[in-house]
Order: sequence, then structure tokens, then C-alpha cells
Amino acid sequence: MLAALAFVALLFVPRLAAQGPGGVALPADARLTASSFRGSVLLARGGEVILAKGYGLANLELEVPNTPETKFRLGSITKTFTAAAVLHLQEQGRLNVQDRISAYIPNAPDAWKNVTIHHLLTHTSGIPSYTDGPRYEEHMRDKIGRPEEMLARFRDLPLEFRPGEKFKYNNSGYFLLGLLIEQVSGEKYEDYLRRNIFEPLQMADTGYD
Repeated sequence: MLAALAFVALLFVPRLAAQGPGGVALPADARLTASSFRGSVLLARGGEVILAKGYGLANLELEVPNTPETKFRLGSITKTFTAAAVLHLQEQGRLNVQDRISAYIPNAPDAWKNVTIHHLLTHTSGIPSYTDGPRYEEHMRDKIGRPEEMLARFRDLPLEFRPGEKFKYNNSGYFLLGLLIEQVSGEKYEDYLRRNIFEPLQMADTGYD
């Protein structure tokens, strides 16, 4: 499983005329065109799409423009899907968010003995976030092989605070939740999300990268 779990979402809507109810679409389009905004916009009112357009370049080097069909990496919005998968497993009775993570993470260090799944979900575990490491930016694009290699970046670091004591945004916690999903489900992270979230919701253009 990759160190940084990332998704892409496809914004696909019918191409409709720019002019919409109340003349909203035309001024919106003019402002976006005149700005330095880069991305894709969907503007709708009452279920009717009145603007669907890409702005700027999706790839500067190759000069590929954005379109309504351009795919974008979701970054940390991925955490929403991770949390949903954990709660889905709880609904099935396969885990409880109050369980200690040491029951699911092989060879968890003793410092994590009081850390629960709930702590990971709510960024209150005290486990150091690997993205706070002094050399993170230097190695952020390095390809990670086995999960153990990623785990080694932070597993032996002391807790920054007692579990539940405070909130601190944490990417290590959601990496661990990805491992936990695989451990409990017996499936790859991406396969579990596709089968239990994307396909049932007909999110045919959302997937794992």
C-alpha cells in the first residue's frame, strides 16, 4: 500500500449552454476566465447544470487544458473515504472504534498500547505524523515499497502527547487506518473502497491512484 493514499475524482457533466437561470453562468464564466484560476467548475441550480467548464492548464509542461472531464487528485479528502470504510467495518461487527490498534497492527510498539481506532480517526492519538519529519519534503516523492518501510518512519518515535489529550492533524494515523482496513477485511485498501463505497454509490469515475 502506498504511503500517501490518494484518490482521483472525475467531474463529468453534460456540456450545457453557459447562460443559465438569472444570468449567473455568464458573469461567473467571465470572472473565472479573467482570473488565474486553474481547475474545473460545475455550477448548478435546482438540479440543472448551468456551467460546466475547465479553466487553465491541467499540465503546464505539455500544455494540456482542464476540461469538465479532467481528473484531479483529492489529497487528504481521501481521509473521508478511509473513515467511511472503518465505520463500514464496524457496522459489520468486524471491529469497534474503541478497540486498541495494537489488536490489528502487527508488532505495534508499546507506546501505542492505549491508542484506539477512535484516536486515529479524530487525530488525537499522539503518534507523530510522518509529514512533520525534518526530511519529509526531501523524500515525499520517494516510492515506498512494503507498508513496513513506511511504518518504520514513525513507529519508534515517542508519543507527542497522551492519547485523547489533544487534537493534532495526523497523516500517520490515517496511514495506520489504511493498514487496519486491509488487516481486518483481508482485501487491498483500494479494492475494499471500490467494492463497498464506489460501486454501490455508482462512483464509476472515482478510484485509487
